[in-house]
Amino acid sequence: MWKDPRSECSCAEDECVPWSSHKNNATSLTDITMKFCSLLTAAASLGAAAAFVPPHQRRAAAARSATALDATVAVFGASGLTAQECIYQALRDGDKVVGLTRNPSNCVVPKGSGGSDADKPFSDPNLTLIGGDVTNAADVAKVFENDIDGVIVALGGKTSDVGNTMLTDGTNTIIAAMKDKGVKRVAVVTSIGAGDSKDQAPFAFKLLMMTVMKKIFTDKNNQEAAVEASGLEYCIVRPGGLTVEPPTGVINVIDGEAGSIPRADVAQFCLGAVKDPEFPYVGKTPCISSVGGTSWVKDRSKAARGEE
Repeated sequence: MWKDPRSECSCAEDECVPWSSHKNNATSLTDITMKFCSLLTAAASLGAAAAFVPPHQRRAAAARSATALDATVAVFGASGLTAQECIYQALRDGDKVVGLTRNPSNCVVPKGSGGSDADKPFSDPNLTLIGGDVTNAADVAKVFENDIDGVIVALGGKTSDVGNTMLTDGTNTIIAAMKDKGVKRVAVVTSIGAGDSKDQAPFAFKLLMMTVMKKIFTDKNNQEAAVEASGLEYCIVRPGGLTVEPPTGVINVIDGEAGSIPRADVAQFCLGAVKDPEFPYVGKTPCISSVGGTSWVKDRSKAARGEE
């Protein structure tokens, strides 16, 4: 469950209204009425265009009971550590997943959520893995031969291996395929420090951004710009310091300096972004961490990469 730590709300979680509705935990009846009316007006103006209703649900609505949480999710960069978490959690929830990766054999059960099954090959019939290059339109098109409801873009790799523009080029290829097939909802994982979040990165990480990581952040910034200009229902996810720890279930959307967050929690947020019709961060670029406001130094150890 993600929550905005700016809220000073003391009410029960299932009773909470948006953080901006609270002011010193006291609100007049007039204010409540006005805010309620404004929410109704906003909902009416959004209408069906803002709601994410998977196509297979629309087709099956007359035949069976379905919820907006049943989906077929495309995951790009499927062998990456965060992508593996997305795949594992989606399959666990009963969704179908179509993944694209250069190395399908490297896509295994993640350490964070996988427990004793970590590092074992996936064996779920609801998973389709496709070997290919995200910058190749023909390879990306193979993913969309399936009836895709939402897309998670979790690309990564060293620029020395994948090139200086892979993130931007690959994301543009995905965007074009989504538009061609009418797929609207996409979550794109970038990083704290990308775009206008530079000041939310800890000082030590800023030094890396300006030196050894300068090329990758140029690519990340261009990738984000492409997504923002796409016209899609996007959520650009900027996580803090990534770990391969088990999920905490705590996902803070923060304005200040980022803390750390397990990849498993990032995956939960991304799946919400593509599956939840009322996801609150569509069209936004939230920075997330499980430890809000706590400084971190980029962990370059093998353990952080899931290699121990």
